[in-house]
Amino acid sequence: MDDRRERLVALRRDLHSHPEPAWCEYWTTSRIVDELDRIGVENRLVGPELLAGEARMAVPAEATLAEWRERARGAGAREDVLDQCAGGCTGVLATVERGDGPTVALRVDIDALPITEAETADHAPADGGFRSGNEGYMHACGHDAHAAIGVGVLEAVVESDFSGTFKLLFQPAEEVIGGGRAVAESGVLDDVDQLLAVHVGLDHPTGEVVAGVGGFLAVRQFEATFRGKSAHAGGHPAAGRDAVQALAAAVQNLHAIRRHEDGATRVNAGVVSGGTATNIVPERATIEGEVRGETTALMEYMSERADSVVEHAAGMHGCEASVETLAQAPSAESDPELADVVYEVAGDTPGVDSRLRSAPLGGSEDATYLMDRVQKHGGRASYVGIGTDHPGGHHTPTFDVDERSLAIGVDVLSGAIDRLW
Repeated sequence: MDDRRERLVALRRDLHSHPEPAWCEYWTTSRIVDELDRIGVENRLVGPELLAGEARMAVPAEATLAEWRERARGAGAREDVLDQCAGGCTGVLATVERGDGPTVALRVDIDALPITEAETADHAPADGGFRSGNEGYMHACGHDAHAAIGVGVLEAVVESDFSGTFKLLFQPAEEVIGGGRAVAESGVLDDVDQLLAVHVGLDHPTGEVVAGVGGFLAVRQFEATFRGKSAHAGGHPAAGRDAVQALAAAVQNLHAIRRHEDGATRVNAGVVSGGTATNIVPERATIEGEVRGETTALMEYMSERADSVVEHAAGMHGCEASVETLAQAPSAESDPELADVVYEVAGDTPGVDSRLRSAPLGGSEDATYLMDRVQKHGGRASYVGIGTDHPGGHHTPTFDVDERSLAIGVDVLSGAIDRLW
């Protein structure tokens, strides 16, 4: 057992030092395939085999995909896997078939974030020599730990007397809410009776387990583009139609959208840009923003009003506007019956000193596509939180995981799977 835990820690650190953003997880996919080979799991789908290609969202430009593919090649990624993942179709679905019994699945995510990792001596990855080797990118949300936990669970299932079918999904592009829909619509999970998803941390300490995370906010991320007319700002200012002025009106009024009495709603204009010089009336400006809702219906309420705000802000200033959806995900809730199984297992798991039946996420996740798909096909789903002490919090340069949580995650999830057949 100690050897296995050391191997999981080593794998997590290897993944941590090779972070890759959404749809660019070439090296990560290759590294996972190496682990499947080591465990002896040959039944797997790689890349486009597990994705409905037309349903992928927030896919980078071809030049970006090519750059990350070359990075992965330089880092030692397998050529066969690089070929399978052409065009940024990354990810793996491993399957273990053991005769009659239910089909149980576990989903883990594998992408990283565009954050420059801390270099200070008190940051464990920097001090321990496994800081990000891809400068400007970092596993700042624990997906390296998720992938390692997934490998550990797979190994435990293979070595157990499990009867049925176990599917382990290493899902790409969660951070941009871009991969869950593509997996769901491919149909590869349509036969799943019980789906578990996992996330470390979420402001829960090491030793605490949340059996059924809920409170997922439905989300839509969008880009609004304003088009006006340029002119000399000093000589002929009235001849221009100011796209930045339209953008400013939109930002103000996006935040003025009236909230809804049925539940929580959110809006944010996260990235704004426009103009080319101080003496030119700007002819183009953009907002990258998002809306969220406690339910999918509430998100749609916010979305409709956001689109209306953009349209009318443009019209006020003689500009035209268009809105493109970059990514979106529905709300979801964990099934209490499945969460109860996880809760009972957690009570018998070494290292667990606190357990919660449920707790709100307070954010969004595209695992909701998978949960919704399984539930609509008659199955159950639960999103499990494995607490970990994480300095700096999620999505920060100093984020790290307490590596003791890896074994806890493996034991809780594999124990739950053992009770589900």
